[in-house]
Amino acid sequence: MSWQVLVLRYTLFAVLATLANLAVQRLVFWAWPGTGRLVLALGLGTLVGLVVKYALDKRWIFADTSRGMRAHGQKFALYSAMGLVTTALFWGTETAFWLLWGTEAMRELGAVLGLSVGYVVKYNLDKRYVFSRSLGGAA
Repeated sequence: MSWQVLVLRYTLFAVLATLANLAVQRLVFWAWPGTGRLVLALGLGTLVGLVVKYALDKRWIFADTSRGMRAHGQKFALYSAMGLVTTALFWGTETAFWLLWGTEAMRELGAVLGLSVGYVVKYNLDKRYVFSRSLGGAA
């Protein structure tokens, strides 16, 4: 796959996962008026975005053809672990924007900025540690 196709696909998948994440967050903010809604929105949105992004990346970015529950479980666990640092970056940026400006628009802008930087970092971690065998590298 050419570098341009890789960047286009990865960007498209990041946008799709971000939209899924933010849609779930909006749903939580709409449905849960009480305290703790930011934490609930962040958690559920992140989970949905993670599953969407994993499915797309596994097949279309890293051409990983491994099958079976064990292979999927191990890869998804490692993929999720690689996302811990990038999730902290995303949550921190989104929370900072929320606390500084207190508006939905700025919270979402913080989310988009945090996710954008996080996805660049995550691609490099996934390439090196999660899908290295799929790409012909060492595990």
